[in-house]
Amino acid sequence: MKRTSLLIGIAFIAFVIFSQTGTQAVNRTFAERFAGGPVSGDSGAYSFDKAHSFIGFKVRHMGLIEVPGFFRDFTGTVNFDSKDVTKSTVEFSAKATSVDTGVAARDNHLRSKDFFEVEKFADITFKSTKVAKKGKSWVVTGDFTMKGVTKSITFPFDIVGWVDATERAGAKMGIAAETTINRRDYGVNYGTNMPNGIPTLSDDVKIVLQIEANGPKPAAK
Repeated sequence: MKRTSLLIGIAFIAFVIFSQTGTQAVNRTFAERFAGGPVSGDSGAYSFDKAHSFIGFKVRHMGLIEVPGFFRDFTGTVNFDSKDVTKSTVEFSAKATSVDTGVAARDNHLRSKDFFEVEKFADITFKSTKVAKKGKSWVVTGDFTMKGVTKSITFPFDIVGWVDATERAGAKMGIAAETTINRRDYGVNYGTNMPNGIPTLSDDVKIVLQIEANGPKPAAK
C-alpha cells in the first residue's frame, strides 16, 4: 500500500513538473513569435474584418463622462510590408449615416447638419501618407476627411499580434490605434456652455480603432 502511494505521489509530481514545463514552453514560443515586431513572410493586403473590428469615437458630455459611439458600415485595407513596416499603407472609410450610439434620437441628430450632415457628406475617410517607428510602438500619419474638410492627423498604433494562415483562411493581424481630433476643425460646432462655463460637448473627440484584418487566403493545393 505504501509503495502504491509512493508511486502515485511520484507520478503526480512528474505530471505537475511536465505540465508547468509544457506551459512555459508554449508561452515562451508565443512570446518569441511576436517579439521584436512583425514576422517575416506576413506581407500582403489585409482587409478589415467587419465582424471583429471596431471604428468608433468618444466625446465627453458636460465635463463628466465620455459617451461612446461607432460606425456599423465601414471598409479598410492594410497593405503590410513585414520587411520594412514604414513602407506599409493603410486606409479606411466609414459611412457617416451608419453612426450608432445606442440612442436613436441622438443618432438622428448626429446625422443632421449640426454634426455629420450625412446627406451631403456621406463618408469619413483616412488615407495614410507615412508610417514611422516611435519607441516600442508605431505611428501612422495620413489625410483624415470629415464633413468635406481634410487635415493631416497621426494615429499611434500597436500591432497586437498574428494568427498564421490555415487551409480555410488567410493570416490575420490585429491592430489597436487611438488618437484625438478637434471636432471644430471639421466644422462641427454644435453645443453651448453651461452656466458654470463647462461645454455640453467637448471639442476633443477620441477616435478609437480595434481592427482585425484578414490577409490573402492561401493558394488551393
